[in-house]
Amino acid sequence: MDERKAPGPKPKWWSRPVARPGDRQTDGAEPSEETAADTAPPSGAGDGREPADGAPAGAGRPLHEPDPYSTPPYGGPGPWAPAPPVQHPGTTPAHGTHLPPGAVPQPAPHAAPQPGIPQPGVVTPPHGTQLPPPVPHPEGAPVPAQWQSYDPWTVAPQPAERKVVSRRRAFVAVLLIALVAGCLGGGIGAYVERDRATGGVDVKLPQAPLEKGTRSPGSIAGIASRALPGVVTIHVSGSSEEGTGTGFVLDKQGHILTNNHVVAPAGSEGDISVTFNGGQTARAKLIGRDAGYDLAVIRVEGVSGLRPLPLGNSDSVRVGDPVVAIGAPFDLAGTVTSGIISAKERPITAGGEKEDGSDISYVDALQTDAPINPGNSGGPLVDGKARVIGINSAIRAADDGGGGGLGGQGGSIGLGFAIPINQGKRVAEELINTGKATHPVIGVTLNMEYTGDGARVNGKGAEGPPVTPDGPGDKAGIKAGDVITEVDGVRVHSGQELIVKIRSHRPGDRLRLTVKRDGDERTVELTLGSASSDG
Repeated sequence: MDERKAPGPKPKWWSRPVARPGDRQTDGAEPSEETAADTAPPSGAGDGREPADGAPAGAGRPLHEPDPYSTPPYGGPGPWAPAPPVQHPGTTPAHGTHLPPGAVPQPAPHAAPQPGIPQPGVVTPPHGTQLPPPVPHPEGAPVPAQWQSYDPWTVAPQPAERKVVSRRRAFVAVLLIALVAGCLGGGIGAYVERDRATGGVDVKLPQAPLEKGTRSPGSIAGIASRALPGVVTIHVSGSSEEGTGTGFVLDKQGHILTNNHVVAPAGSEGDISVTFNGGQTARAKLIGRDAGYDLAVIRVEGVSGLRPLPLGNSDSVRVGDPVVAIGAPFDLAGTVTSGIISAKERPITAGGEKEDGSDISYVDALQTDAPINPGNSGGPLVDGKARVIGINSAIRAADDGGGGGLGGQGGSIGLGFAIPINQGKRVAEELINTGKATHPVIGVTLNMEYTGDGARVNGKGAEGPPVTPDGPGDKAGIKAGDVITEVDGVRVHSGQELIVKIRSHRPGDRLRLTVKRDGDERTVELTLGSASSDG
């Protein structure tokens, strides 16, 4: 049988009133019955146990002993007071945060500071410390402004923005600053680098004083200073050719000696100009030239202050004597080189560009190792007293197989050749006086294709007479087919060498020749005849 109890009046719960922050109470005061009834939990709360049978309604004892901490009995929530008006949980900001004035509840005037509540301007306690709820304000009073505005989790307002400068002005300012900084940095860097290199001291290197004295007359500098004023650079242009060479002054009348191959490009109507060592320039005209000797004379007029070079004697020259060559190699005017006489009476031939061989020159030359190059042609080779002993005319270049004029582009390898001045003087005098030069001859024609040792006279049946009737050779008893092996005791090995030896003499000079005929040798003497050149 299901026994159910009739509903009866619900008991009142014994409880002590819950203290609300800010309520004023007297310690130990008991609440009134009315107050207790208002605060009792609703019917059926708790663990379900009811008052004992027979107990008057509302007279039962509480199920638990009074709670000394004023908490409601187990079984249901008590009548809690409304929460204080706050914006966030009561956790304090990070330790060290300065709170602005008014950010925390202000105690009453003259009231003692409350524990746990930060004071204005005081550093907050460590983060996480629970702060007690602030003291409520009277009912209906507005919430203080500091509680409405302060938020420890929000970013503090920034001060008013400065006036923004335009981008162009900012860019110009930055550019100017960078430019000034770069200049200052470069200057400071250069100064520091110089200071580091010199140890902070201005370096002044020792130097010899200016020497105004002249060089010794026998030194190369002394020789050059005396010879250079008489040396000229020659520029020639013709209808189809042009060239550069050198010459030197022979006399006060303006005669200048040079090589024939220097002036040959001008022909009969070309232009010849002369530039002196001081820079003065003048037009020149051809007086005479001879291809067989490779010599020519030109003349300038109206030029004052001419400095003729003194002529030496090439027969006095010895192998090993110092010499100086002056000229305009590759148009470098006033170039001075030095060397020695390497050999004497060196038979050379130059030219030969014409088919008839009329341009071949035969020279019994002075050999020198003084560097001479294209453009040196016609320049002087002087001795230790600045006297002319030769006319630079040919070189043996590294790119050819024999002697050649200096009109080509081969460079010097230390094998230069000069026409002896004794021969040059005689030819120059003839060219100045008559416009032509004479050649010494012996009155025979030679077989230039003979490959044996010596110079062979043409045999019978050759074109032209082998021996000129009643000439120097005929009078000396030379016959067709004879082989000439020596001239004044000096061996000759070819027809070219014989011509060179004869050309080194004057017409009228007496020579002693060694002649071989049918295996026998004999010596004959003759007087050199004369033949005019065709220029």
